[in-house]
Amino acid sequence: MSAQEILSNVATALAGGGIKVVDLAAPLGPDTPILYLPPEIGKNTPKVEVHTISHYDQDGPYWAWNWMVLGEHTGTHFDAPAHWITGKDNTDNTTDTIPPQNFVAPANVIDCSAEVAANPDFLLTVDAVKAWEAKHGAIEPGSWVLMRTDWYHRNTDAAAFLNADANGPHSPGPTPEVIEYILSKGVIGWGVETVGTDAGAAAGFNPPFPAHNLMHKANRYGLASLVNLDKLPPKGAILIAAPLKFVQGTGSPVRVLALVAG
Repeated sequence: MSAQEILSNVATALAGGGIKVVDLAAPLGPDTPILYLPPEIGKNTPKVEVHTISHYDQDGPYWAWNWMVLGEHTGTHFDAPAHWITGKDNTDNTTDTIPPQNFVAPANVIDCSAEVAANPDFLLTVDAVKAWEAKHGAIEPGSWVLMRTDWYHRNTDAAAFLNADANGPHSPGPTPEVIEYILSKGVIGWGVETVGTDAGAAAGFNPPFPAHNLMHKANRYGLASLVNLDKLPPKGAILIAAPLKFVQGTGSPVRVLALVAG
């Protein structure tokens, strides 16, 4: 079958419901939870602000539009390699230079929701990933690995979503060895439902923040604050994650979509 015939079949399946589109992005607005950094670590991104330019009024009688204040890494967002110091010298490492072919790729969804329900500090291990592969098939080169935790159900409550106390944030994520392992498989990126791609305790890992440190060092990508991963199969979905083409952008809010069999 030719590529043109494949595309024609996809279009027919989309129109007829044989392929469904799943929205993996959280709503973006003033109530979007924002990652908090202690002052000794660095500055924080601002909360989302939406300001009216006109709304069918004297400032623009026939149209409505707004201007916004928001950080690149706000809400459901894409991390480019330039986001982390380990990726700053890579080629094509910003949102305007990444090859667009890399924005469409297969997804592997590893369900950790039961473990996270029992322990919000749950860490995904290499043994668990290998057990998943034994059941569902090997992680392919050029694919995404997504950690399903059902954490997105906390997204409407910033305190529950960030889940921090005097000892720091408590949220699930990967061990450094997991990031090393999936990079050895040739993945294109790592995605999660939490506010950032690392576990809450990742500042104390070796290396610190391995999902950022190692993934971006390898010129690979991250997705954070995803939703609806429980609506995807372990394998078979196609992920579309295209950041805004910010010049020299280190990341971007993104409307992540998944194509799944209907």
